[in-house]
Order: sequence, then structure tokens, then C-alpha cells
Amino acid sequence: MNMVAQDRAAAVAAIIEGWINVVATPGAAEWYGLTVRKISSAGDARTLAAAIGLAPRRLGKADLHPAAPQLRALEEARPGFDATDLSVDQLGRIGFVLAASNRPEQEFAGLFDDICRTAEVGELIAAYRGLPLYPAAERLLPRAREGLRSGMKPVFEAVAHRSPYPREMLDEHAWNQMVLKALFVDSTLAPIQGLDARGNRDLAETLIDYARERWAARRPVSAELWRCVFPFAGRDELEELKAEAARANDPVSRTAIDGFVSDSAEPAERP
Repeated sequence: MNMVAQDRAAAVAAIIEGWINVVATPGAAEWYGLTVRKISSAGDARTLAAAIGLAPRRLGKADLHPAAPQLRALEEARPGFDATDLSVDQLGRIGFVLAASNRPEQEFAGLFDDICRTAEVGELIAAYRGLPLYPAAERLLPRAREGLRSGMKPVFEAVAHRSPYPREMLDEHAWNQMVLKALFVDSTLAPIQGLDARGNRDLAETLIDYARERWAARRPVSAELWRCVFPFAGRDELEELKAEAARANDPVSRTAIDGFVSDSAEPAERP
């Protein structure tokens, strides 16, 4: 295992256990610590699955406080990781998966795949939320792509939202498909990290085609879509799109395009 990844995993695991010691009852915190060490020393898929399944009953389902210092500590240990809206049982489940990561990368990737394949929805969401924290990031990519292909919006968002993993690991084609999928499932684009930095012309063209298909079907277009289009579309193209939005009776898109064109106009072009 890469030593940097190993050290980071150990630091994150310590933060998680410390956080659970604060928010869980003494008995629950003790159970968590003993279970982590059991998984870390000799845990197989069955041991890990049992711990993940018991987490809500033993740790509870309370939401973690959004201002907790441990949240900042986690982000410092793993830049970009966002624990917003995690519950204590989800945090515990991530900690259990992390405890199993102290084995050869290929073995851990296989274990992670086994867990995800048999997990119920809540367990799967927690496992995917932890993707930025686990070592063997490249070996987990096939499973992450499975999450992005999910027809369940919360599962898709567990991979796509509030995570540096897609920004760092997806190639351009997979990235573009993720953004398009977000629009298809009526998910918001704002929590996708790196949305602007990873913008590209192919994505812009794909989204323009998508907008035209929506207009042809007399369906609205998310105003967020244009954020991925504006940096790659010329003024003439945007004027044409604005006219198409008007013909399709999509005032949201028309206003968004018009506002961008006005804001980006050179001073000499302004009235």
C-alpha cells in the first residue's frame, strides 16, 4: 500500500473514532472501537458486513453537528472531503470500511466490491460517501462507476456529490457522463466538486444537445446546465440558444443565457 495513503487512512480513522467517542454513548463507543480492531486484525467480508449492518442500532442515527471541529479535521486530513449531512451510523460504517483497508490493495478492493454488491441502500450510500477516504483509489474506480450508473438518485449522489473522488479519478468521458446523468435524474450540479475546473467543450456540446431535446419535448431545462456551457459557447451560439429557449417557452434558460451575455459584454458593447 502507498505509504502516503496508509498514513492518511490512519489519520482519518483516528479522527472518526474520536468523533464517535464524542457523539455516541460510552457503550456504543466501546463497541465501535472493539469492532474496528476486530475488522482491522482479521476481518473478512462477513465480519465487516455484520458491523455495517449493526451500526444504526448500536450507534444510533443522529445527524452529526455541522460545526463540529472533527469535520474540519477530516477535511484537513483529506482535502476536499465534505462530511456535511452525515449521520453517526454512516460515519461508523465508513470507519468500518476504512478499518478493512489495511490489507493489500487488490484484496481490499475485492472486499469493498463484495460489501457494495450485497449492501442495502443505506449501507451502500455510506460506503460510497467514504470513497475519498479509502486507499487504493484507482482499484475502487470500477465500483465507483457502478454507483454513478445507479438508477437510485441517493446512491448516485453518494458518489457524485461533496466528494473530490470523481474530480480526481474520472476520465473526461466518465466525468461528462456523470454531469449529464445528474441532470437526467434531476440532481443538482452545485455539490459536484470541480464542476468549473473540469468543464470541456465536449460536455458543453452534449448539454446543448440535451437542452434541445428537452425543448423539443416541451420540458424545462435546469438553469445549472448553462454553467457548463457558457465558458465554451460563443456569443452567436448563445444568442441562437436564447432564441430557441424563447420559442420553447423556457423563460429560465432564456433569462440565464441573456444574463450571461449581458454580463460578459465588453464595456463598449453596453448601452
